[in-house]
Amino acid sequence: MLFETPKIININEYFVFAEQSVETYRGKKLSFIQKIILNETLSDQTKTYSQIAQENHYSEKYIKQVVAPKLWQLLSEALGQKVTKHNCRLVLESLLDKPSLSHTPFLHETQQNTILVPLEGQVPLGSPFYIEQDLDIDPYQEILRTGALLRIKAPRKRGKTSLMARIMNYGQAQGYHTVRLSLHRAGTNIFISEEKFLRWICASVTQQLHLESKLDEYCDEDMGSLLNCTLYFQEYLLEQIDSPLILAIDEINQLFEYPDLARNFLSLLRSWYEETRDISVWQKLRFIIVHSTDMYIPLATNKSPFNVGLVIELPPFKQEEVDDLAQRYGLNIEASELKLLMELTGGFPYLVHLVFDRCVNHNLAIKTVLENTDCETFIFHEHMHEQLWHLQQHVNLAEAFKKVLTADSAIELEIEPAFKLNSLGLINLHENGVTVSCGLYQDYFQKCCFDQPKESTLNKSRFLKIIDTK
Repeated sequence: MLFETPKIININEYFVFAEQSVETYRGKKLSFIQKIILNETLSDQTKTYSQIAQENHYSEKYIKQVVAPKLWQLLSEALGQKVTKHNCRLVLESLLDKPSLSHTPFLHETQQNTILVPLEGQVPLGSPFYIEQDLDIDPYQEILRTGALLRIKAPRKRGKTSLMARIMNYGQAQGYHTVRLSLHRAGTNIFISEEKFLRWICASVTQQLHLESKLDEYCDEDMGSLLNCTLYFQEYLLEQIDSPLILAIDEINQLFEYPDLARNFLSLLRSWYEETRDISVWQKLRFIIVHSTDMYIPLATNKSPFNVGLVIELPPFKQEEVDDLAQRYGLNIEASELKLLMELTGGFPYLVHLVFDRCVNHNLAIKTVLENTDCETFIFHEHMHEQLWHLQQHVNLAEAFKKVLTADSAIELEIEPAFKLNSLGLINLHENGVTVSCGLYQDYFQKCCFDQPKESTLNKSRFLKIIDTK
């Protein structure tokens, strides 16, 4: 019996195979630093992350905690096997040793008839369906700076919470404490008074830090709730921790409905931010503020947290990012379909996910889904009812939106309705005015609420009555 001579594979073949696999799966090539890490990992003289970082002028933490984990996750998804720094070469060798795969990248297969990603709320950490958008700043490095204040701003369902969760996860990997306060989950009774709200803040932070509550010891009526809260943080919470604390406040615009409370609390945050410059114990504190609209409540410049720190405005998906997401869903999207999808959704991540989810779970072609725009059955039906509900609750918003819908070009609106409509994602803000944010909203509301005489569950006459009310 003759034994087959083992096939000799050089490092370059491993590298090219891995790179092509990722490009086939993702539609994008590896970044410069990812290529360096992969090449050094495959080398006979493997270098440590510390050596790679030093030689290429990166921080070791950034390489070890951000770049490398993303690279191994990406390779795992593209190759269909768990890939790590230690087994990377063995996995590639086993795949290249198979004749059917020796010249063809391993294609990732997406299971059909399976919900691939939650369509509501945060995209889970580690999900292959999260698109890491190109931003002007690196939030992962910025949050490590003393006195950091990051403001993540975008309309509803644009990925703010998902990004916040990833920044906090990165902070945890550095040994930081993390506390998340979600104001949209706080009961309305919490906003009744300043004292009640600040006690809720202090109690929530105490609980998440797993510390004993000492709120009553810092309750002095003569000093007032703002100072009590500040001293509780300064003299107790921050003194009890030995590493920095990332305090993330999600949907802080919920406070805008309570003007007096908003002014005082936002001024308090600004004062804490200023303290990080002068008082050492406050230098442990980092801030992430998440909001879906600009503030329309007057606040003195030196008392606002919205004109300090760094702002991260999450843009809609670019065309190439939508194409990337389609491939992650296992879909092939034609150029004409991609153009139509961008016109319809404006790159709004939630709407794009809805389309791809329907295609996968119902085994439908993208073109078929996009052409189904019947008011009663199409995939955006529930989302549009939700948007309509928001307009029904606020007559002034409905009136303002009608003006935008019927205008031939950008028009000016008053600040408050403009900011609120933008927070819903219904309009885009420009220097010369506002416009409807995407073709879906323009066509759907125009068609189902203005032009159609037949009855619909959106109730045309009811909507018109709302927006025509003076």
